[in-house]
Amino acid sequence: MIRLFHVSDIHFGAEDAGALAWFEACVAKERPDAVVMTGDLTMRARSHEFEEAGEWLASLGVPVTVEVGNHDLPYFNPFARIAQPYRRYRKVERLVERPLDIKGVAIVPLRTTARFQWRLNWSKGHVSGKQLAKTLAIIDGIDKETAILVACHHPLIDQGTHSSGDTTGGAEALAALARAGADAVLTGHVHDPFDVEHEVDGAPIRLIGAGTLSERTRASPPAFNELRIAQGEIETILRTMSPLPEIELPVEEGVEIETAG
Repeated sequence: MIRLFHVSDIHFGAEDAGALAWFEACVAKERPDAVVMTGDLTMRARSHEFEEAGEWLASLGVPVTVEVGNHDLPYFNPFARIAQPYRRYRKVERLVERPLDIKGVAIVPLRTTARFQWRLNWSKGHVSGKQLAKTLAIIDGIDKETAILVACHHPLIDQGTHSSGDTTGGAEALAALARAGADAVLTGHVHDPFDVEHEVDGAPIRLIGAGTLSERTRASPPAFNELRIAQGEIETILRTMSPLPEIELPVEEGVEIETAG
């Protein structure tokens, strides 16, 4: 059985020290095969926040792969956001979209952040044709016996949580990923956990969202997901600081995604 810890929205700069210590202890005791971090390492993309986040991730002592979140783009410097949006991410560059050598499981990145959007709220998700094509090309080269988990920051379609991803191009991306054979999409952003299965042309695909280890909680306490993968089956265990340490997150039934043609 493969065990992954799926964590998101740590928000160094607004991190919850107690939650981070609890997560560290879980990793040290249980030694998962890898940690998948789905974005928002920082609060304001400051250099010292990236440095602290990078040191914390390195201290875990297990393989880690990281996706980019909207809070990880420069907030106070519009020029840097447009010209060099991911420069400060170099503090943890070796972890970003890092391939993981886990037999039977592939973690495939999909970038959903954008330096510019034709709407006022740039914190929301955006899947460009270029980024989707890169992800699909990676999936195309994967043995279909392998469990394919796509990792990105924003939920591709909203799941009724307190916050919204409102991801432009998300429904189309979800349909394309399902047709390509992806089993699940791991996300963050909304700070509340979920596990919802959707169907595209008869092909099931799950959207699995992690909570937060920051002070910016929503409806749920600080949490992360433990994914147990065996014989092609994915089980999501919700791990919370309170009220219970382990809860099997039920797979909810989502909508059927209609596709053109």
